[in-house]
Amino acid sequence: MKRREFLRAAGVGMAAAAVAKPAIAQSMPEIKWRCTSSFPKSLDTIYGAAEIFAKAVAEATDNKFQIQVFAGGEIVPGLQALDAVSSGTVEMAHTASYYYVGKDPTFAFATAVPFGLNSRMQNAWQFFGGGMELMNDFYKKYNIYGIPCGNTGCQMGGWFRKEINEPGDFNGLKFRIGGYAGRVLQKLGCVPQQIAGGDLSGVGERHDRRRRMGRAL
Repeated sequence: MKRREFLRAAGVGMAAAAVAKPAIAQSMPEIKWRCTSSFPKSLDTIYGAAEIFAKAVAEATDNKFQIQVFAGGEIVPGLQALDAVSSGTVEMAHTASYYYVGKDPTFAFATAVPFGLNSRMQNAWQFFGGGMELMNDFYKKYNIYGIPCGNTGCQMGGWFRKEINEPGDFNGLKFRIGGYAGRVLQKLGCVPQQIAGGDLSGVGERHDRRRRMGRAL
């Protein structure tokens, strides 16, 4: 008898939940935000993360909260994504915090630092070790709030025109490398280049054109 009473009560609860969900959604205001990415659409594994996030937000709010993602360069250049949010040009950005170490080295800790944490350690620190609380306390100075949205893990060191055999081979070498790692390699005479992913395809296209015309990049 008690079992039947429980099932009846549970059924009423489920029915109420089914009715309440659309009612809540109908009372929500419609919100449309623009998200500027630091990455090109061709980098699907990184740029695509923002689109997946936007889709999940839309589904969770019955399309009341819509986020439109723009590739790097469509609204602002990739390395100006943070400034665009800070100034109110757009509502949000999908970027890498360490792109902005020129403003303050602290930005690197939300992405990666040389000889620092691996991807699992980084996630543990951010989500369970108070990492994001510390970073968002820092971000207040720039009028932004950060939420981790993807982790690329270890990245390839690089491709070089000449083989790197010893530390001296870095002397005078222009190296596209982001974040604080560039400052480490500067100690070896390297010339770090902070280039957003969305700007790399343009470099390749210019190189191809000049090569066809018989000129070096």
